[in-house]
Amino acid sequence: MELNVFFVIIVATVAFEYVLSMSAKLFNLRALAPEQPEALNDVYDPDQYRRSQEYTRATTRFELTAKTFRLALLLAFWFSGGFNILDSAIRDLGYPFIVDGLLFIGILGIGFMILNLPFDLYSTFIIEERFGFNRTSPRTFVEDRGKGLLLSIALGGALLAAVLALFEYAGSLAWLYCWAAVSGVTILLEFVAPTWIMPLFSKFTPLEPGELRDKIFAYAGSVGFGVGDIYVVDGSKRSTKANAFFTGFGSRKRIALFDTLVEKHTTPELVSVLAHEIGHYKKKHVLLRMALGVAHVGVLFFFLSVFLGSQGLYDAFGMEERSTYAGLLFFGLLYTPIELGLSLILFAVSRRHEYDADRWAVETFHEPVALVAALKKLSADNLTNLSPHPLLVALEFTHPPLLQRVNAIEDAIARRGAG
Repeated sequence: MELNVFFVIIVATVAFEYVLSMSAKLFNLRALAPEQPEALNDVYDPDQYRRSQEYTRATTRFELTAKTFRLALLLAFWFSGGFNILDSAIRDLGYPFIVDGLLFIGILGIGFMILNLPFDLYSTFIIEERFGFNRTSPRTFVEDRGKGLLLSIALGGALLAAVLALFEYAGSLAWLYCWAAVSGVTILLEFVAPTWIMPLFSKFTPLEPGELRDKIFAYAGSVGFGVGDIYVVDGSKRSTKANAFFTGFGSRKRIALFDTLVEKHTTPELVSVLAHEIGHYKKKHVLLRMALGVAHVGVLFFFLSVFLGSQGLYDAFGMEERSTYAGLLFFGLLYTPIELGLSLILFAVSRRHEYDADRWAVETFHEPVALVAALKKLSADNLTNLSPHPLLVALEFTHPPLLQRVNAIEDAIARRGAG
């Protein structure tokens, strides 16, 4: 039997990605330090620090188990001819090829969601509950999954149908049209998500008049950042963990504070957190992130167009007939090494942006030390691991570890004082 090069490449890359990810997580466990870094010795008391390490161990063991299950599931379905069996069954129904594609990918997606459901339940109601984070009720859990599924079907299904049609009818330039279509939808969602999509999952309440609101508007005005309103998100409906974010453009700009964040932080700390978020906007990080995302999609569709017609790709999965929809799925696995390389770059850029936004907050807010206090509180409240392994940071972290951020902020404060 002739050796299938695509089969060898995909198996090798999937195995490499699995081993690399597992190694990073195991190295991270071994890197857990018995004592807090000296510069962060005020983050936890001894019992809290021990609990943060227990949380890291529990979540890591869970991630190892879940990732191993997903890989085993993929290989079992693949090697048993599951992709071809499903494709043949769908083709026998006699629908147009676009409907075939929607059914093929939709059935696989929903099947994966169902099989992954026990892991979601365990993570939410066992691990997060055990460490005091979970506030998600069974009803909220079901509603979130249901809304997410409906959105995926409505938005994802329409976009998938467009991509299938373009690759079927648009000829050699199909990848360019797909790139434009997907990029257009992505940019559109940046404008409409704050108003139409996010409120489906969380309640956004305008921040009540008072000192905090006044201080935020005063700071925003001092740096020339126009904002229509500031919202408090009912994050406590799902978790005790705190966060803040900025999203949207123009009149759709929205600054959002989790109610858990407002509850636990002082006014200067909250303003410093928002100064950081505004820093992302002022430094053009939001636009750059979008541009990188668009470029990322372009690279993906270009390589997809190169390999979509390769018979060997379909032979590697035991397919009797070629189809664009199956090729999309299989290419996702073939693309693994490129995606890994790109993600390393994108994560590194994201971490650099966090340093830049921290520096902006230090340079523009009159109480820069409040940002350090806020970050330490956030880390303590979220049981953050204070000594993550560098390999795990490179592979998975969009934000720098706390120690590096605090050191960089303190350096910036010192430079500001010297200036």
